[in-house]
Amino acid sequence: MNDHKREQNHSSESEMKRMKQSLKDVELRIVVELMKNSRRSDRELAKAVGVSQPTVSRTIEKLEKSGVIKEYTMIPDFHRLGYQIMGATRFELSEEPFKDRAKARGTMVDTYPALMAVEGIGKGSNRLFVGFYKDYSEYAKAMEFLRTIPIISANNIDTFMVDLSNEKNYRILSMSSIATNLLNRLNAREHH
Repeated sequence: MNDHKREQNHSSESEMKRMKQSLKDVELRIVVELMKNSRRSDRELAKAVGVSQPTVSRTIEKLEKSGVIKEYTMIPDFHRLGYQIMGATRFELSEEPFKDRAKARGTMVDTYPALMAVEGIGKGSNRLFVGFYKDYSEYAKAMEFLRTIPIISANNIDTFMVDLSNEKNYRILSMSSIATNLLNRLNAREHH
């Protein structure tokens, strides 16, 4: 076996080991099935996973209590709900004290629906806000608001915008591909 293959196998094995430490196979299979369709009954899930309905019910309760399952939701057609733009905005937020930090965060998230507001790193930014806007004017107001927050570097705000009415968009948001990937990784682990 060449070094590249060995490295890939080791990487996959360590990834699977981490996954196994955090979730048992049955737990992961239930999560995968719920990601595909969270409206299924425990009986339907049991049949899909190959365990009893009480096992599914107990496992789901455990996954909810431990925070693995954070919420159950559906994914709508955002354009049909009146949103024209989805924007992924990167910016730099200073860690210096700011007495209105929580208020500013609340105003942004409450005024402009957020799919995600997270901390990270990359290309001079440490925050990412993915939001929905009814039109460009609303998006511009959100960016104007961000620029008024003293701990945000106004010169370092960058947005990738998606026109939600564009029929060429492949997939706006879906858990199905992540579920399929998890299932493929789990199946690969079982065959090693």
